[in-house]
Amino acid sequence: MSNLTIEVVDGSRALGEFIELPNRLYKGHKGFAPQLAFERRLTLRFDKNPYFQHAEGRYWLARRDGKVVGRISAQVDQMYLQRYQDQTGHFGMIDAEDDPAIFAALFQAAEAWLRSKGMKRVTGPFNLSINEEIGVQISGFDERSMLLMGYNPAYVAPRVEGVGYAPLKTVIAYDYDIMKAPVTLGRRLVERYAAGRVVVRQIEMKNFDSEVRALLDIFNDAWQDNWGFVPLTEEEVKLTAKTLKPLVEPDLAWFAELDGVPTAMILALPNVNEAIADLNGKILPFGWAKLLWRLKVKGLKSARVPLMGVRMGLRHTPLGAALAMMVIDQLRANGVRRGIEHAELGWILDNNAVVRRMIEQVGGVAYKTYRLYEKALA
Repeated sequence: MSNLTIEVVDGSRALGEFIELPNRLYKGHKGFAPQLAFERRLTLRFDKNPYFQHAEGRYWLARRDGKVVGRISAQVDQMYLQRYQDQTGHFGMIDAEDDPAIFAALFQAAEAWLRSKGMKRVTGPFNLSINEEIGVQISGFDERSMLLMGYNPAYVAPRVEGVGYAPLKTVIAYDYDIMKAPVTLGRRLVERYAAGRVVVRQIEMKNFDSEVRALLDIFNDAWQDNWGFVPLTEEEVKLTAKTLKPLVEPDLAWFAELDGVPTAMILALPNVNEAIADLNGKILPFGWAKLLWRLKVKGLKSARVPLMGVRMGLRHTPLGAALAMMVIDQLRANGVRRGIEHAELGWILDNNAVVRRMIEQVGGVAYKTYRLYEKALA
């Protein structure tokens, strides 16, 4: 331990080292693709990410003999605390060499900071919130890397548990084989329960900002009772719209309107990780050209569904299930036309039997698992 030091990330250079570490640690791992460095900087900067308008955070690096060997973040989200009143802070961005001393030192720093903020409990990982990447991966390490889903090797979960963290929740990602998936019963159910009242339409790019607001309004409503849920703020919605616009393909984003009101939605995004795996997080000098060619000319064979939901008022009803199935059918049909072979659906809490059953009925197969942890801060 004598040559292991922990330092607070302070300044652009240290933030760059923080962002770069997973690229070095996981280079060559089948399930990993480096994230674009400029996007990570926008997410992690306290003055750029609107998450930090209602939260505060801190990042740390672990060094051994001057070399960066680990990283971690800690966050205190006031919107979470107002909603749950449980004095819980969060950790995230946990990546390190496979050494228990490094994990212990990183968590010691994060936990001390959270205690100084009055927190009595810590959960995670959240990178940075529940609306982004969550969990330590515990299965599916060799599956394809997926947009907006984290990656870590198998040793991370035992190291987290080794510093006193207990399993809290497990979430699952599903592989949806678009080429083999069957047509659902959605349209037949709509004809039975709401004939003439339902219109299924794709997103209108000319009204993109308002359409994204409608998508996220359904999301905030549909997910409001889910474990750990914190709604997206107006500023977060604006940033999401700006970030997603270059990736959104209109025929992969669908609404089901009931009596003229957007009531169910699905959004699939081309799996950019498939296109950037060999760019090492850098788009200059030639990365932009490669990325655009792969996205627009070559095409991608996989996609991820980060948003899907039905308004709360129709939860657990046959009509609600029908609307969800109808938007899934539209995704399947257009995915086949585009040559997309697989989509990832998730994440889904492992105890959410209703949603899991529906996904499995339409052809989804569980293929990755992530775990969230908790620890009391004495």
